[in-house]
Amino acid sequence: MKKRHLKEFFKDKRVILLIILILASAISISTLGIQQGLDLKGGSLIQLQLEKPVDKETMDVVTTVLDKRLNLFGVQDVKVRSSGDQLVIIEMAGVSPEEVEKLIGSPGKFEAKIGNESAPVALTGADITSVDMYEITDTQWMVPFKVSTSGAQKFADLAEGKGGEKVYMYLDGKLIDENPPELAPELANGKAATELSVTGGASTPEEARTQAQNVYTVLKTGSLPVQIKVVGASTVSAELGEQFLNGAIIAGLLAILVISSIIFIRYRNPLLVIPIIITSISEVLIVMGIASIIHWNIDLSAIAGLIAAVGTGVDDQIIITDEVLGRQSKSETNKKRRRTRTRMSVKNALFIVFASAGTLIAAMLPLAYVGFARGSSGIGTLAGFAFTTILGVLVGVFITRPVYAKFVEIFLK
Repeated sequence: MKKRHLKEFFKDKRVILLIILILASAISISTLGIQQGLDLKGGSLIQLQLEKPVDKETMDVVTTVLDKRLNLFGVQDVKVRSSGDQLVIIEMAGVSPEEVEKLIGSPGKFEAKIGNESAPVALTGADITSVDMYEITDTQWMVPFKVSTSGAQKFADLAEGKGGEKVYMYLDGKLIDENPPELAPELANGKAATELSVTGGASTPEEARTQAQNVYTVLKTGSLPVQIKVVGASTVSAELGEQFLNGAIIAGLLAILVISSIIFIRYRNPLLVIPIIITSISEVLIVMGIASIIHWNIDLSAIAGLIAAVGTGVDDQIIITDEVLGRQSKSETNKKRRRTRTRMSVKNALFIVFASAGTLIAAMLPLAYVGFARGSSGIGTLAGFAFTTILGVLVGVFITRPVYAKFVEIFLK
């Protein structure tokens, strides 16, 4: 292997990009870590049943309220999703079913104070009779709600003369928003009103929508639109999750060993075996780096998708190698003609690779769409598999496989 070949290879912009992404992925994984799913980290899966079938809007309120409540209590890695029109599935890593049921069964006590955190309680969840959908005007938002007559009078007495002051809201003793909204001036005239609202502003319309939705959700938390009950609970222990992870790592190492053996038997050339293995490992590292940045849960389905992506990557690299070796002529003495023939072979191989990747992505997209749209347990697993497979294939066809093609073009010509 000549030095000028190495110099030509490492000067290629695709190779430089690959090196940068590998370093960035390593830094991301070491600093941000990799978020493990329920089946690797251990935790709980709770199934809740609503007292009756509901429409999509009502189900969205239920899942949002439960998700908000659990997050307010500091539970991390929580997933709340609907399954059909009467079931809600909650997954939480590192929490037992008993703790989950306790959090779900908490009263959801709502309190509001005006002016400062030590002020007397001006409103409670018991005073609220109904909550209307929030309204947004540019960066300003408003959440209207109705209260009982006694609640309206109490609120009017404490709100008098306090227009524009902060409204501190609590759920089960925990502050909901570190940047509380302000009290509307028209509600500070001392007159009792059963129709009230919480208002606020943000720097962008997107932030305004998020704030309004949070307040709307919290006001709804005290009274879910339907009754719910726990109908199933299961636990994945941390020890079992560690066994799953160790098994997946062993399976990956065995796969690399088998792939290396097959490639060596086919080509009898270490110069080809080592780059193919390095390329496959680079794909895994980059995908894991992306997962750490976007906080994508790595579970067994994601690992399966990653293995599938690596498998297609090895196939593509074999196609590139065969295309180049098959078109080269040992009797060809004209170096310029051989180089042109090699480049044409690489282009033909990459065309096949991109066409194959497009077909695979087209097959995976329906699984990803259905899984994210429906969010049920089994379909969610398929969505994880599909998303990771698509991500791995995209990393391969746009980053690692063109680099391998460049390697073949330089060192096998």
